[in-house]
Amino acid sequence: MYRRRKGELHVSQRPMRVVIVTPGAFPIPSGKSSSVEQVVEKTAEKLVKFMPVYVLGRRTAYQPKSEVRGGCRYIRVPYRGSRSYISAVSQQIAKLKPGIIQVENRPHFVHILRKRYPRSMISLVLHSKIFISKPYISKKFLRACLAAADVVIVNSDYMKQAVQEKAPSAAHKIVTQHLGVDVSKFTSRWSPEGSESRIKKLQELGYENRKIILYVGRLIPRKGVHHLMKAMKTVIEKEPDAVLILVGGAFYGSKRLTEYVKSLYREGSKMPQNVKFIPYMSHADIPKWFQLADVVVVPSGEGEAFGLVNIEAMASGVPVVATNSGGIGEVIKSGTVGYLVDLDKVESDLPRYLLRLLADGELRRAMGEQGIQRTQQLFTWDKAAEQRHDLYKDKLGR
Repeated sequence: MYRRRKGELHVSQRPMRVVIVTPGAFPIPSGKSSSVEQVVEKTAEKLVKFMPVYVLGRRTAYQPKSEVRGGCRYIRVPYRGSRSYISAVSQQIAKLKPGIIQVENRPHFVHILRKRYPRSMISLVLHSKIFISKPYISKKFLRACLAAADVVIVNSDYMKQAVQEKAPSAAHKIVTQHLGVDVSKFTSRWSPEGSESRIKKLQELGYENRKIILYVGRLIPRKGVHHLMKAMKTVIEKEPDAVLILVGGAFYGSKRLTEYVKSLYREGSKMPQNVKFIPYMSHADIPKWFQLADVVVVPSGEGEAFGLVNIEAMASGVPVVATNSGGIGEVIKSGTVGYLVDLDKVESDLPRYLLRLLADGELRRAMGEQGIQRTQQLFTWDKAAEQRHDLYKDKLGR
């Protein structure tokens, strides 16, 4: 049983204040980070409307130790490894005395913080299966970490099921809360603003009158980019004006090449008029690429937890062709906002659905506009923040 430390308030006595503990892998906010930091930043700037929010992250030479951004207080501590980092984070938590400690994607941080704050409310937010699986954590230790959390928040029912299978004893505390999109930045390509931006970008690239297939994401095997390269060979036989634009790299914020990326480049060089690679770029620059697209493709392999790119494409009014992997099926309603492709049929169905959309402009617009409606109804950061606040209010009330 956890015992309350001297001077530590019981959870019911603590203020409605949340401290968000980021993994420390990347600075926050940062244009060159993983999706975890992007989600934290967007969640925090909306959640602060309901309660004070403090975001703890790693210190850099180019950011102040503490600052207020979007109403949130960002506090940065040295990172010399995860142990020293979480120790420095814990010291900040002691000063802030929050009502909720929210840990992002690092189960072992929960285990450490629970020992230091036995009567605090601690939530664990899981973004993918990576850090709940070997080699990062054993099943036994994962169960101990989840036992130390008051609530475990996941971004899809797929993730919920995955966590339950690994730790059945934690099933009662797992809550699904879908992610959101900034609808003010990912504007529709069919709007006057989006249309003007699209025409300008097409002219810059020399792609007027070309049909654009877009991939945005990391160039790594589990994202299935090789399936898309293979599909393009079939697509250009019937749509020779189609162009595949791939935005991203193997690593966040780096143009370093891997053998996998080199293999993709080799395949692309066989279709020089139809394949274009755009190196990794900041997330702030991504919306203009979605406006450019006629179709967005998400060919992920097995285990995609959610896939922010899906709702970013939908918010931009672009139909999506995605594999029915992990939580993607909870986002994409096949036949209305795009198409889902079964993983065992990816070679036949991926090019088939791409060709169907490229051949029918009215269908692309109809699906794109339904995507906008679905996003606004279900997947906004405002809605995500409201759900998070309601959950915390309920937990603290108990």
